[in-house]
Amino acid sequence: MSKRFTGGTLVCPVGGIAERDLTIEGDAIVTDAGDAESIDVSGKLIAPAIVDLGVFGIDAAACRAGGIVRVGLMPDQAPVLDDPGIVARAAHMGKPDIWIHPISAATQGLRGTDLAEMAINAEAGAVAVATGRHWIADSGVMRKVLAYARDCNLVVVAHAEDGGLAGDAVATAGETATRLGLPAAPALAEALAIARDVMLAEDTGARLHFRQVTTAAGFDLIRAAKRRGVRVTCGITPAHLYLSDIAMSDFRTFAHLSPPLRSEGDRQAARAALADGTIDVLCSGHDPRGPEAKRLPFADSEPGMAGAETLLPLGLGLVRDGVIGLDRLFALVSRNPAMLLGLESGTLGIGAPADLIVIDQDAPWQVRADALAGKAANTPFDGLPVQGRVVRVMKGGAFL
Repeated sequence: MSKRFTGGTLVCPVGGIAERDLTIEGDAIVTDAGDAESIDVSGKLIAPAIVDLGVFGIDAAACRAGGIVRVGLMPDQAPVLDDPGIVARAAHMGKPDIWIHPISAATQGLRGTDLAEMAINAEAGAVAVATGRHWIADSGVMRKVLAYARDCNLVVVAHAEDGGLAGDAVATAGETATRLGLPAAPALAEALAIARDVMLAEDTGARLHFRQVTTAAGFDLIRAAKRRGVRVTCGITPAHLYLSDIAMSDFRTFAHLSPPLRSEGDRQAARAALADGTIDVLCSGHDPRGPEAKRLPFADSEPGMAGAETLLPLGLGLVRDGVIGLDRLFALVSRNPAMLLGLESGTLGIGAPADLIVIDQDAPWQVRADALAGKAANTPFDGLPVQGRVVRVMKGGAFL
């Protein structure tokens, strides 16, 4: 039976914000349907469900709580997503709870040497290719990756950090890292990686997406490349918009991230880049780690955070702060990542997939690591008061 949402406010990154009904028939949004079940969502927002680009672990409970129904899964899995059989299996393992869109490895085993079979992996379900958690050091290999991906009409998702300069660093060089005695690398490691990869993308005509850009110098390079017409985009997580390296001051390993937290100046530059449109995607960076990986000395712990459940409330916080508008938020978390991955979702337009969320944008709650729904709760936002809760999730026309 068809469903009609009534009384709510629609938030669409394409159609804007409007107070009107929304009708679902089957697995798609339709103009109208005569005999439809009425669902009263008065006082709530109705928005496209989140498309989370670049997650490292599938966590259906966390995604459901955060309003995420589609994820772009990074190739850093066991085994690595570099084989068509592995890619096809990954594409099906989340059903029926979540759509998984595998991002296959750009090189075999993510070793950065021999190219993986991109075309065959794309036929098996891969929607993009990625360098994984690391940068490809060999410029010749990276140029081949970009050229091959261009011919396959796939975007390359790159890690923006010069591995030779970053080494085994766990922090950004600066006062905090020096005071704590942590192995650190200059923020310049990001800009160096971006500069080279942008030049190679410009030379090959390939589409290039930096999963995370976090420094003022990096944003300047992205802006300049876009002005030249380079097909480059970039993303960021809420962590680098809300937190600086001061969050590591008590050796809290929940704040051990990759890339590491930056200076306050870079954090402010990130918020400016979000406001001026330089940043294209807001992602969760969901990379949950158990206590065995985090209850260690800071330098020995593993980087990563559980971000799926906090992505939306932190995004709504940016709206309340006046950094972005509400419709722009859903371009960042839904429409833009969907477009990069070649998906039709991310809007509330007629004919679009019926993937949507109902949100109580004013619902207050406190982020508590021990109360999150996911498998691991290593969030750097533990204890933070936020507003905004997902109250219903629809995937393919069915409520989860």
